[in-house]
This record gives sequence, structure tokens and C-alpha cells, in this order.
Amino acid sequence: MELGILSLSDLQTDPATGSLYDAGRRTREIVSYAIAADQAGLDVFGLGEHHSPDFAVANPAVPLAAIAQATSGIRLASAVSVLTTADPVRLHQDFASLDLLSDGRAEIIAGRSAFTEAFSLFGVGLDDYDEVFTEKLRLLLAIRDNPEQVTWHGRFRPALGRLPVPPRPQQPRLPLWLGVGGTPASVERAGHLGLPMTLGLIGGDIRRARAAVERYRAVGAGAGHPADRLRLAVSTHFYVGATSQGARDDLFPYYREYLRPKSPTGRGWHVSHADFDAVSSPYGALVAGSPQEVIDKILTERELFGLDRFLGQIDFGGMPAPMVHRSIELLATEVAPAIRKELAPSTGPKTV
Repeated sequence: MELGILSLSDLQTDPATGSLYDAGRRTREIVSYAIAADQAGLDVFGLGEHHSPDFAVANPAVPLAAIAQATSGIRLASAVSVLTTADPVRLHQDFASLDLLSDGRAEIIAGRSAFTEAFSLFGVGLDDYDEVFTEKLRLLLAIRDNPEQVTWHGRFRPALGRLPVPPRPQQPRLPLWLGVGGTPASVERAGHLGLPMTLGLIGGDIRRARAAVERYRAVGAGAGHPADRLRLAVSTHFYVGATSQGARDDLFPYYREYLRPKSPTGRGWHVSHADFDAVSSPYGALVAGSPQEVIDKILTERELFGLDRFLGQIDFGGMPAPMVHRSIELLATEVAPAIRKELAPSTGPKTV
């Protein structure tokens, strides 16, 4: 099972000034997290895409390109690329270029987005939300499967007739995951297409997500896809501290700040201590606590879902960089080795 981290690049308000934290500093800190994860031997780093002033990164490929030049082993993914408002031609070109820069480490996690700001910005009507995504996904797959010669037509973009989409990535084709929030249509789409799925676990009891995972695999098998193509990742809020109570005490104010409503529409919710305790319980979606608690919860998710990849959202709510770096260090030095040892195939002597 692969272990990785991700950032959504949220910008919080500095209580001393009432202004948003500096986006440049925030982006550079995120680059430092990816470098630390690479140096510590983690498998994947993901970076989100948002189009509101509350986030620092609008095009993940740009910071990921900087990260590519300072790392050597870690895979680099969008988390997610908002395909509904993107041009699939440009998206593939950006990540093919990233793949060349990174010596074959780029991935796309494509999703529809739970945020609406990008739709007005790029002129996509909300009434066409799912139809646009479906059409653009079809085009992205056509490009990925044969970038030398793409023939395609649809409603929402000019047709392509036997055109190349350069550059070719270094990998035979770019890995493409679908990021989903658990809606049945999204889960079934991933299964029908035989695409690996990244499932966001944001709140509630994680056991409720088991039905979605089973549906994904059932649809995929019914469509004729082999089991090894139906890879599964989960992403969730994450923090590991030295002790159980210390981790919770340190994390709570940042988790509460990250989720509280900030926009005029009131998106988000107010998190009480009782809410926090529930979501950080053994079957709660938040993966936070001491190294042993985090090990136990990731292994629980592995057992529940048959995970191929775990991604922890490592920084949110204005968490200071030293706190994030310490969490990455504990993930890499205490959590990851224990999980890898637990999941390693037996190498003991055979008996006759």
C-alpha cells in the first residue's frame, strides 16, 4: 500500500492583521512539505486546485514542477484537477510536461469539484455540471490513450480531427485516477471505466463508505475490468503527534478554523469538541493521534476497503510549518515503517 500526503493550499486569516496569509509563503511551504516527504521515503504527494482567494494554488502543475526539480522518488499528483472547467488538451499537456521534468512521476486525479467558483470564472454553466465532466473525461481518455492522433467531437468544445497533442509523457500513458466524494453516479463511473478511484473521507463513520467501495468494484468487474485495475485510494484530514491527547489538543483549533463557515453562503460548519471527538474516534474519518493510533486507523481502513493508497491532508486551518513538518516526520519514521512491516509478505521458511 502506498502512503502519501496532500495539500489543498487553504489560506487562513492572520488574527493579528485580519488579512489572509501570504500566498507566496504558503506555496513555498507546501513545496517544502513535498521535499520533506520525498526525503523521508513517502510514496505520493498531491496538490489541490481551487479558484477562490481562500486558496493559494490554482494550477497544481506549476508548484509540482518546482517540486519535481527538488525531489527524486515521490510521485506527483493533482488532488484534484477540476476537469469540469479545464481544457483536457491543456491539462494533459501540463502533466505530460510535468512527467518529463519528473522523470516519469506525474499523475492526474480528476474530479468535478465541490466548489462553484471555477464555473463562473471559466464560463461553465452549473446546469451542465455532470454532462460537461463526462464529455471532458472522454476527451482526456482519448488523449491519454493516443496522444499522437486524437479524433473527438462533443458539445462543449471544438472537435479534434486526427491531431497530435504534444508533448508525449515519459510514462507510456499518464496515470489517471477519478476523485469522488461518494455519490453513486461518480462511483459507478469510475468502475465502468476501470479507472482507479480516490475516495474523499471528510466526516462521519468511515464504515458507511464500504458500500460505495463495494459498488465500485462490482461495477468494474461487471464491465470486464480485471481486479488489479480497480485500485482504490482514500484521502482524509491527517495529523500525527507524539501522544494521543497532545495530538488532539494541538490539532483541534486548526481543524475547527479550517471547517468553520467563512463565505457569505455559509459553506462549512462549526466544529465542537464533541464533534471533533466523534470524527477522531476509531471509525471516524479524521486520522489523527499518536503514531500507534494512526497506524491502527490506517490498517483499519486497509481492512475495510482493501486500500492501495492512503493520502493524508497534512496542512489545513493555518497549521504552522514546524507542526506540519513534525507530522510528516512521524508519518515517515514511525507510522509508515510499521504499516509496511505489517503488510509485507511473509518471508519465513517454507514448511513441507
